[in-house]
Amino acid sequence: MINATVIVASDRVVSGERDNSAGELAATLLRDAGLDVADPRVLPEGRQAVSEALADARSAGHRVIVTVGGTGLGPRNLTPEATAPHIAVELTGLMTQVLLAGLANTEQAGLSRGIIGLTGRGSEDALIVNVPSSRGGVRDALGVVCPLLPNIFERLDRGD
Repeated sequence: MINATVIVASDRVVSGERDNSAGELAATLLRDAGLDVADPRVLPEGRQAVSEALADARSAGHRVIVTVGGTGLGPRNLTPEATAPHIAVELTGLMTQVLLAGLANTEQAGLSRGIIGLTGRGSEDALIVNVPSSRGGVRDALGVVCPLLPNIFERLDRGD
């Protein structure tokens, strides 16, 4: 079974101003896709916190890492910037599919700057997916990504 984790980057969730429903939904959708998912980890927004959480997730052996939040336009929305150094293979086609799915539901989908990519091309590498902090954004993104997980990991594990 593939191990996965959800990292929620949200100052408002950390402060208790907002509940973690988007993070919980992400974990549920990953479990429904057959992954072994740890409880979501909540941390403040910002480059350093997210980068450290991504490194921790990789060290723990998680092969699917979903970040929720920090993809918008605000000054502390730095999840894509924190993620980029961890990605060796950017999956632009998958990012386009997620954008198109989001745009079918809201014009605001184009404001999310989330990236998707692989940490490498080997059997130990991981898929990192940045999703917005809304339940709709989580549903749109993981609705595209989850059906493709078996194919992605079959290729990585075979070395295709």
